[in-house]
Amino acid sequence: MRALALGYLYSPMPEDVRREAEAALTAVLEDSSPLVRQALAEAFASAIEAPHHCVIALAHDQPEIAALILGRSPLLKDEDLIDCAGRADIATQCAIARRPALSAAVSAALAESAAMEALIVLAENTGADVPEFSLHRMLERFGTDGALREAMLSRPGLPACVRSDLVQATASALTALVAARGWLADERAQTISREACERATIGITLAAAQDEPMDSQMDMVRHLRANGRLTPALLLRALLSGDRSLFEAALAELSGLPLARAAGFVRFHQGGGFAALYDRAKMPTELRTVFKAALAAQDEAGETWPAAEPRLSRRLIGRVLQDCSRVEGAGLAKVITLLRRFDSEAARQDARELTARIATAQPALLAAPAPACEDEEQAPRLALAPAF
Repeated sequence: MRALALGYLYSPMPEDVRREAEAALTAVLEDSSPLVRQALAEAFASAIEAPHHCVIALAHDQPEIAALILGRSPLLKDEDLIDCAGRADIATQCAIARRPALSAAVSAALAESAAMEALIVLAENTGADVPEFSLHRMLERFGTDGALREAMLSRPGLPACVRSDLVQATASALTALVAARGWLADERAQTISREACERATIGITLAAAQDEPMDSQMDMVRHLRANGRLTPALLLRALLSGDRSLFEAALAELSGLPLARAAGFVRFHQGGGFAALYDRAKMPTELRTVFKAALAAQDEAGETWPAAEPRLSRRLIGRVLQDCSRVEGAGLAKVITLLRRFDSEAARQDARELTARIATAQPALLAAPAPACEDEEQAPRLALAPAF
């Protein structure tokens, strides 16, 4: 049968003989032996001259046979692939997801209905055109699976909003694991997860802003707002990390003003325009003093700010704490607690960086002490390390 199929494809035949060969190949589709149909599928899988009706029939055959056709046949249109993608067997869906140059329409169909194993294959297929909304849908359905998250994270050119959702999904999975094992109290685990997501979100936003400053930041802000993650704590962390672009984009989104105009009001935050913008954005009134203090502290930092990578600055936090201590108000108590937690986090980060620098410059300082020798005469003489 394979010889007949290859002869039909590649041997010159008179038209009448060709029709007879095609009829014989069509009759083979009814053969009870899957080995015969598999041989036909192997011959027709990559052939552009194969009879279309034979290819369609083989694409709806049992999974092992259909996968040969669905994974390679150039005759299958998007409509054919979408129809087959709705089937329940995983092998068929994986074969479709593995096709090179897979279209956005087929990718969207797989994201909506395919099994998790097929979505992992789709995420790993760098030649597939997977729309951003389909990536979000994949995370909605199977975001708790680590293999899918890892495959998605490896995709080049991953949108910033999707990277943010990947961080959120990973943090949620780890929080659930920690709480279930009893390693941390649920409230403490939630706090750690939220703060980690905030740090990652700021970093992702700044990285994306280097390519498309306006579009990426506004898209991120809209996405965070839609998911309930655009919080005053996130915006305050961004300001205290030396970046005001996320704060500007948030005020523009919440107020409905253009980003350039909102940024102008933020730049002159001592004037009445900023107060009007803040109120129009319906930001918490009791936090206006805190945000203005953070903006003023940024102004004092000069042109050397922000840093190359976003991280909390103890200098900015100290200035904001100093300004908040002069203002009376019960509403600031929680904010001061948050600022002190920020200061503790920044101090730990500074300590880690100092330790890393010392370990790189003078690794002997952090090396484990050598075991004591029984014979002092044989003990090696150790040079005294400088104190620090």
